[in-house]
Amino acid sequence: MIYLCKISIPLIANDSSIRSLTMAIITLTSDWGTKDYYVAAVKGTILSMLPDATIVDVTHEIEPFNVSQAGFTLKNCYRCFPPGTIHIIGVDTIESMECPHVVVKAEGQYFISTDNGIFSHILDGKFDEAVCIDVMQDSDFFTFATRDRFAKVAVMLAKGEPLSSIGEPRLKLNPGGAFCAVARDNTIEGVVMHIDSYDNLITNISKELFEQERRGRDFIIQVKGDLYTVDEISDSYLDVDVVDLVAIFGTHGYLELALNKAKLASLCGIEPSSTIKVVFYDGDKPFSSTSLF
Repeated sequence: MIYLCKISIPLIANDSSIRSLTMAIITLTSDWGTKDYYVAAVKGTILSMLPDATIVDVTHEIEPFNVSQAGFTLKNCYRCFPPGTIHIIGVDTIESMECPHVVVKAEGQYFISTDNGIFSHILDGKFDEAVCIDVMQDSDFFTFATRDRFAKVAVMLAKGEPLSSIGEPRLKLNPGGAFCAVARDNTIEGVVMHIDSYDNLITNISKELFEQERRGRDFIIQVKGDLYTVDEISDSYLDVDVVDLVAIFGTHGYLELALNKAKLASLCGIEPSSTIKVVFYDGDKPFSSTSLF
């Protein structure tokens, strides 16, 4: 009689070995646009070293050198990617002593960028580890770091190399001048921090701050003084008539202002950093509104 015995051998894997055994996901965020060769050059470089990589274009339409816009964009999508995803940020990549090239690990994901303040926008300055990149690039030119250095480092990470093999620890990241909304005297003063492709205004006023200061009171939201105002929060853009002003809290968690099926920023001459004010009150409105909407 023959007895067959099944033996189970547990697999013990660390973070690096898991990444090396799974298909790498590498995202690209840049201000290159799409008419030049830059995007193709970076993708080709990655695929030459790592043919099975999955490369995801977040966007290449960031305004040139607009670090805050790049940070806002990546902040609102990186959590949608699985652990181990590697994010390359090709915006304002020139390195200096004050702003070195870095790899930052946060929430199980990796971010490769210049330390130009962008991490205060993406991660609110919170991270697990960071290193200054000490990896020689494969070029004598120093104007295309995303292709010649960031891509190489992304492949190293995808193959399971530890951060310690990439560079020395960086204990503190540069602040990026991210503005916080200010609450005082029954008001919240914020700014437009992003204008999306629909010309909707996304402010830096969070739903948490709004509810904390509201305390059940009525309110009026002012845009460009009291030229444009709205006094209720809607659930959908369609809760108001076409071309009416609507205020919602979007999936990003911030107060958003829009015109139903129209372009608010263009029609009203509103730009990033424009002031948005919320005034809270009990009883009658503290002033008469002359809003055009």
